[in-house]
Amino acid sequence: MKHFINLDDLSTQDLNGIIDTAIDLKKQHKAGEINQTLKNKTLAMIFDKSSTRTRVSFETGMTQLGGHALFLSDRDIQLGRGEPIKDTAIVISSMVDAIMMRVSSHEDINTFVKNGSVPIINALSDESHPCQLLADMMTYKEHKGSIQGKTVAWIGDGNNMCHTYIQAAKAFKFKLNIATPKGYEPDQVFIDNYADHISLFNDAKKACDNADLVVTDVWTSMGQESEQKKRELAFKEFQVDQNLMKNADTDASFMHCLPAHRGEEVSAEVIDGKQSLVWDEAENRLHAQKSLLLYLLG
Repeated sequence: MKHFINLDDLSTQDLNGIIDTAIDLKKQHKAGEINQTLKNKTLAMIFDKSSTRTRVSFETGMTQLGGHALFLSDRDIQLGRGEPIKDTAIVISSMVDAIMMRVSSHEDINTFVKNGSVPIINALSDESHPCQLLADMMTYKEHKGSIQGKTVAWIGDGNNMCHTYIQAAKAFKFKLNIATPKGYEPDQVFIDNYADHISLFNDAKKACDNADLVVTDVWTSMGQESEQKKRELAFKEFQVDQNLMKNADTDASFMHCLPAHRGEEVSAEVIDGKQSLVWDEAENRLHAQKSLLLYLLG
């Protein structure tokens, strides 16, 4: 039985295969072709964080593949009232074909893996966000070709998205420059385990030097709202604007997992400009996750 908890769970060959299948699925969908491969299959979707792209893409994806998606917030099930995670994993996995989790605690996902009996998908945790990276890598391949050997600049917080880009640098064989304010670097375990694939900066311009892709995320993630003012001060030199993009390659692209705050981590001119791939990136969550579901269930 396969799970998708981190990019490291799958080989580079399998990851590229999922992306190639996603591109094919997108073409089929645009052509109006019907794919009922997951007919009579049910995906349980467990959320303790609010979501737009994750919920819509997984729910729509299961529908397009002939299956059913079941939305379960922590307010709707006994997990939110103190039922042990182990018990919840055993019960829910006995009734469905796969479980997708968008939750605060990465350890909760690991508990489901240990105690469940169906494939588990990490759709976001405090540690990583591998589904987003499938969409990002798919989008780059569609627009620019292989990312192998390219330079990617991560600008902003060393958060779960940054961690997953670190894993992606190894899996997809690109160079990753990470620019964060001092004190906001990625977790040390990621720095140590992937040291050969990353370079750390406290200067956003230097990190963007000749980059082929520039990526950022919000300065204040869900659960960090009390740090908003502090983070605005710390990150004020880390906005991705046109001046910063001038340090990247002239043909560089921009990505953001969304939601975005124009005027904070990215300027309106960049996110709404010709270098931005964010809208295709967002749509590709649907197709990349359909491909992932087929990989795990098909």
